[in-house]
Amino acid sequence: MTTLEGSVALVTGGSRGIGKALVSALYERGAKKVYATARDPRTVTHPDAVPLALEVSDPASVAAAAAQAQDVTVLINNAGAAVSANFLDSPVEDVRREFETNFFGPLLVTRAFVPVLERNGGGHILNVHSVLSWVGLAGSYSASKAAFWSQTNSLRLDLRPRGIDVTGLHVGWVDTDMAAKVDAPKTTPESVAAQALDGIESGAFEVLADDLSRQVKAGLSADLAALYPQLAA
Repeated sequence: MTTLEGSVALVTGGSRGIGKALVSALYERGAKKVYATARDPRTVTHPDAVPLALEVSDPASVAAAAAQAQDVTVLINNAGAAVSANFLDSPVEDVRREFETNFFGPLLVTRAFVPVLERNGGGHILNVHSVLSWVGLAGSYSASKAAFWSQTNSLRLDLRPRGIDVTGLHVGWVDTDMAAKVDAPKTTPESVAAQALDGIESGAFEVLADDLSRQVKAGLSADLAALYPQLAA
């Protein structure tokens, strides 16, 4: 289990949405320092956060961020993109771009910070997934998040012997800019952040932050037509 009081955390995509809520919640739980990354660090508004420039898909940017944040004990891979390219009609470059951000981006960040966490005595990684990790309803977004979920499951096995625990966070609709046009029940970013940090502190392997995520996860053992009603037509 990981104690957040006195910890040093880094949150990718920490200037808005779930990332911004995580930065605030970490300080509320006694974190000593929180690096909040963004492509433009001027967009980080928390008064105590340490703004840090980061483009997760750029190896040079990732290396520079890791060099500046050598005291990190908790890494939160939250930054992501929502291209949702169609596999048949969209340019393949759009699919690649989504994977660069949602799969290879957190992989680059994790590989850069694992040595940092080890030198600091071990630590914790939280990876922010989606309910769409389990349901292929959003093209390249679903596929990239499914791949990220698999990455998390593999890393959990690889990193546990090295003193680093890994938690996967799954969410449905969250009341952020990304879901602004969605007319459906939404969870607040603050609720998601609180549940995510509870998961870190309890050593949970996964956190399912809303009813939708819990329902879909429970339905994975059913026939595919239960998840995809159009197949039953």
